Amino acid sequence: MRDVSIIGTGVTKFGELWDKSLRELGLMAGLEAIKDAGVSSADIDALYVGNMAAGSLVQQEHVSALIADYCDMAGSNVPSTRVEAASASGGVALRQAYMAIAGGFIDIAVVGGAEKMTDVSDSESAHTLSMGADEEWESQQGATFASLHAMMTQAHMSEFGTTREMLSEVAAKNHAHAALNPQAQFSFPIKPEAVSSSGLVADPLRMLDCAPQSDGAAAVVLCASKRAKEFSKVPVSIIGSGQASDTLSLHHRASLSRMPAIGVAAKRAFTHAGQKVANVNVAEIHDNFTISELIALEEIGLAERGSAGQITLDGGTALGGAIPVNTSGGLKARGHPPGATGVAQAVEIVQQLRGTAGERQVKGATLGLLENHGGTGATAVVHLLEAN
Repeated sequence: MRDVSIIGTGVTKFGELWDKSLRELGLMAGLEAIKDAGVSSADIDALYVGNMAAGSLVQQEHVSALIADYCDMAGSNVPSTRVEAASASGGVALRQAYMAIAGGFIDIAVVGGAEKMTDVSDSESAHTLSMGADEEWESQQGATFASLHAMMTQAHMSEFGTTREMLSEVAAKNHAHAALNPQAQFSFPIKPEAVSSSGLVADPLRMLDCAPQSDGAAAVVLCASKRAKEFSKVPVSIIGSGQASDTLSLHHRASLSRMPAIGVAAKRAFTHAGQKVANVNVAEIHDNFTISELIALEEIGLAERGSAGQITLDGGTALGGAIPVNTSGGLKARGHPPGATGVAQAVEIVQQLRGTAGERQVKGATLGLLENHGGTGATAVVHLLEAN
């Protein structure tokens, strides 16, 4: 297998972007990444597009062809592939491109992720997100995405003593990071007390425990490492990649307080990289709900089982802490366009490892982790990136 590097990144602002279409957002992020990489369209061998639900949200299927056409690559017949894995679509698209280059099939690929959530009503977009759960056995029976995660939260509280204050600190910490990120949807701080007193969504989860429904796009350019220095002075290596699946429905799992596929994907990524969890300096974690961040940290091994809440409460996952988590603001505050989320995580970690993250820079960061999952953890993908 060949080594693979990220040589360019691009990301739009996330939020309610009513004046931008799905294709415009994809184009904006893609062109920024291509410019950053220093490649031309003639250098690109393939496109991979992460998108969860364009058919439901903007009545547009065949998104891969749309993006290739709008990026002016259809004329040169560059192959373009859409990847769908619910909210893990972006992370899985990144892995597909990684494997194609590592396997020697291509040298350079653009990975994009895009979603347009706000052109429909809140109820329609919420229903679309629920399609990442089991439609027949969960959604049709009235279980919302929030209620499924509320069950997980209650189980975690019962089993480990996780408190309301711990959940609120996750949200407040991620907002504090987002306040330093000009591309974030909610670039302002909030107090933990505001989270705890916000409207109840599904007990015990409150409105400010939940990530927003967002528009946005992100892109990265991947290149065989042996050629990376032809284009970029600051390539970042992908040294580990792992993916795993679990049952789609929550009730088929042995425990409601766990997402085991995340741990399996992480173990595969660390084994692939020959690295240890203790060496990670910065992490982007999939926090569609505050409980998701805590469970993911425990599954990966960045926290002992049941301890992630207290570590967060003590400041261990904040900037300046032992392992800064979601320096971008995470899904909670940077925003969550499902198809773009996994790619945006890669953009943030690349910036951290290049030393270009500005006020949210983690000093001396050399090894970063990104964890992206779909549904209630039915699909999980973990990547490890290393500074050169």
